[in-house]
Amino acid sequence: MVAAFAILITALLSLPAAGQWGEVWPMPAWKEAAPREVGMNAALLQQAREYALSGDGSGCITRHGRVVMRWGDQKRRYDLKSTTKAIGVTAVGLALKDGKFKSLNDPAKNYHPSLGVPPESNKETYWLDKITLFHLATQTAGFDKPGGYTRLLFEPGTKWSYSDGGPNWLAECVTLTYGKDVNRLMFERAFGPIGIKPADLTWRGNAYRPKEINGIKRREFGSGISANVNAMARIGYLYLRLGRWRDKQIIPASFVNMARVVPRAVRGLAVVKRASYFNASEHYGLLWWNNADGTMGNVPRDAYWSWGLYDSLIVVIPSLDIVAARAGKSLNKAGNADYKSIEPFIEPIAMAVKKDFRKDGGPYPKSSVIKGIEWAPRERIVRKASGSDNWPITWADDDNLYTAYGDGWGFEPKTKKKLSLGFAKVIGGPADFRGVNIRTKSGERVGDGAKSAKASGMLCVDGVLYMLVRNVGNSQIVWSEDHGKTWRWCDWKFTVSFGCPTFLNFGRNYAGARDEFVYVYSPDSDSAYKPADRMVMARVPKNEIKKRGAYEFFKGLDGAEQPIWTKDIGGRGAVFINPGKCYRSGISYNAGLKRYMWCQTIYGDDDMRFKGGLGIFDGAQPWGPWTTAYYAENWDVGPGETSSFPTKWTSKDGWTCYLVFSGKDFFSVRKGVFKD
Repeated sequence: MVAAFAILITALLSLPAAGQWGEVWPMPAWKEAAPREVGMNAALLQQAREYALSGDGSGCITRHGRVVMRWGDQKRRYDLKSTTKAIGVTAVGLALKDGKFKSLNDPAKNYHPSLGVPPESNKETYWLDKITLFHLATQTAGFDKPGGYTRLLFEPGTKWSYSDGGPNWLAECVTLTYGKDVNRLMFERAFGPIGIKPADLTWRGNAYRPKEINGIKRREFGSGISANVNAMARIGYLYLRLGRWRDKQIIPASFVNMARVVPRAVRGLAVVKRASYFNASEHYGLLWWNNADGTMGNVPRDAYWSWGLYDSLIVVIPSLDIVAARAGKSLNKAGNADYKSIEPFIEPIAMAVKKDFRKDGGPYPKSSVIKGIEWAPRERIVRKASGSDNWPITWADDDNLYTAYGDGWGFEPKTKKKLSLGFAKVIGGPADFRGVNIRTKSGERVGDGAKSAKASGMLCVDGVLYMLVRNVGNSQIVWSEDHGKTWRWCDWKFTVSFGCPTFLNFGRNYAGARDEFVYVYSPDSDSAYKPADRMVMARVPKNEIKKRGAYEFFKGLDGAEQPIWTKDIGGRGAVFINPGKCYRSGISYNAGLKRYMWCQTIYGDDDMRFKGGLGIFDGAQPWGPWTTAYYAENWDVGPGETSSFPTKWTSKDGWTCYLVFSGKDFFSVRKGVFKD
């Protein structure tokens, strides 16, 4: 082992600032940068390195695709133990991309008829047919810990139990569906294309089961890979770039997004051997660990990592554009899953990014269409209807905008009584508009805060106004056939998730819609006041908006990146992920740019009326893939609770728009010009 280590202090004065570097690929080798060049504190990086070296070994830290620190022998291979799980599950991404696996919700026996046997006693449980690929990939299938043939401990999906045996069955499902050695598959399709050579990574034969299955070499996902930190960092970088390497999508971005967060069906499950694995079901994805629950208080919630015995780690922090790899001897002398044992390594790496250099770029890659937004000066923001917030808005058939406000009195002349839910019509253009309150006994509600009904979405289709109302346990559809004078309320509600839903808006009276459906988005939460890790989506035929049974829920993307829909709200999947920061939003279609523009208030600790973050994401389809058009953890003004781009106030070519937002509890309007 090479004992020497050093901070890379290469003279890179000719390079532009870190935020302007763009994408860099380590082909054939990693480029290097001094910590200061990428806005990192060298002393904190040294602190992380020194802690890692308390267990000897090797490591490297990268930011913006450049290595800023190395230690130990970069070529030495280490037995990575359970880091194999996170590397191995990449093959599942390949199988989904190729259509070999149709869905993670498929019964595993579809791909492995003898799954779970031996031992024969597992047949007697009648649970084998219930085990899905998802269960095997999330440690919820029920298999005992050892990597051989183990008994089932519980019914699939009812508990979380760390296991080598479950992932090993998953490896066999991949082997059988391809009819190929997984090691060969991965070198052909994943390892080789990202620059990993056999000298960098080896995968032993199965140590706990017969060496072959159907005449094919049998591998493990539970353990078995030995690799150097260069190979580990490359795998982390593949995940950081959402499965893409240069111009090739190696595994689906949707799969990476599933792997890096806690699936809804896993969160909160009882943990077997809790004394060793603590609250693992709160921060475990698809064979990757994560910080979604904020256990590490000074580490971003979007951080995730592989974790093997002897504390082999591949750490990915998307919001900071960081990948780190470490292997050697144990840092955790207790040999359990206590994050305190690895926090002294991960925390200083995250904290090393200086405040002025933190990636204000959001949870998704930068947009290739929109390079940013040039906002009008703060002094030119138009603010009306003081003391009122919310303002979901739609362009109706009569060429007016219709909106709803909360906890206020609306436009001048104001209502005498403060309303929890009030209505208004906005007439004219962004430079000369006027707002007119609409009084309606059937629609208005009184009250304050979370205890009273408030609007979260507004839409006009075929001359009918539809409104999504929150704070009613959870949300409800309301409609008006006379432009807001009278409202009728559906006799059903969304009682699972959809606590703050909004509609996707197209043009005037829903002109220019992509199809015959209406789309609904919400944080995956029962409450409008609690942030979520992800956004969810539903669709409904536009002539059946009032029928609960007509709704379908976005489940995910198939191997061809096409949407999968389900009638079962329990089967809903993520359409957008930003751990701990998914909050209230508004979304509309920019016909000129042919992009779906999703405006999101970034949840934080500040009073968002006066200070907070704003993210604007764009996509080619209602389900993405999403990229970042604009992202600021601290916008130059308070973003308020919600925001959106009214399609009426967007230029024909799409490059000029006006953001309606509730900053300072006003109907606030700010001009924005998209940069190309």
